[in-house]
Amino acid sequence: MVPVGVLDLVHVYAGETLQDAFAGSVALAQTAERYGLTRVWYAEHHNMPSIASAATSVVVGHVAAHTETIRLGAGGVMLPNHAPLTIAEQFGTLAHLYPGRIDLGVGRAPGTDMVTLRALKRTPMAADTFPEDVRELQGFLSDTSPIAGVTAVTGQGTHVPLYILGSSTFGAGLAASLGLPFAFASHFAPQRLQEAVALYRSRFVPSAVCQEPYALAALNIVAAEEERDALLLARAAAAKRLKRLYRQAGHTLSDAEADAALDTPAGQQVWEMVTYTAASTPQRVSEAVDAFAVHAGVDEVLVVSSAPTRDDALRSLELVASLRQAVSVG
Repeated sequence: MVPVGVLDLVHVYAGETLQDAFAGSVALAQTAERYGLTRVWYAEHHNMPSIASAATSVVVGHVAAHTETIRLGAGGVMLPNHAPLTIAEQFGTLAHLYPGRIDLGVGRAPGTDMVTLRALKRTPMAADTFPEDVRELQGFLSDTSPIAGVTAVTGQGTHVPLYILGSSTFGAGLAASLGLPFAFASHFAPQRLQEAVALYRSRFVPSAVCQEPYALAALNIVAAEEERDALLLARAAAAKRLKRLYRQAGHTLSDAEADAALDTPAGQQVWEMVTYTAASTPQRVSEAVDAFAVHAGVDEVLVVSSAPTRDDALRSLELVASLRQAVSVG
């Protein structure tokens, strides 16, 4: 079976506080750890009321303090929003506090809207220097600083594993040229998955970090004892996503209106975003995970537990992870 990790967006579900969201992420990571999953990653998003993972390094540190062995990291830090030195210091600190457990995935998207981007004191042009920023970040985490007279004191020499994130061929090409692992955001941007992974593998240049290409891709999962229940949960999750899109455009939909809108051309956009979703019984979802890995040509799958409530999302992950652990041990 393909290795499986988790991408956790630290959702703030209806009626919850931010404290509930952080406590829920701890519970999710503990579940992943208990069933032997590879890692849990957190994504940097800003100005999204339903997502609480903006301060990614802080979330990683909090969850690491409440787990013991599982790898934790960014999936990812949006590097154009930050100085590479700062990120090296943050994740180097984490690497010293939790040796052998920290990953650092970086992407070039802003993780937010243009108004918020300006509030972050960044410009859209910051993404243009992403390749140079990645190399600078690598340098600050290595044994020799890329800038004379400047040392990332907590980062230097930690060699925190870097991953390039992307939803297009740009990130794939960069990861290949640098000899780094590559992760594709297929849980919401499915269109170029196979193309990007194929390009990454064909252009990969071995490095001291990776002698062989290593690719990951994300898959939404919803599992329930009965397939009908899983499909209903997946539809409810899609309706919530549609409500968020309408809210960003200044419109408010009721739950019933959002559900009905899923069957309109507007709803088709949401269904296309979640093309890569496995919603069924635990056995069939587990089989779908392995089939997805073959389809995508990846070495590891990051699952996004996408049920519309915290209990259902945690239960989905537990059902699938426990089944895979049992099969592996057996």
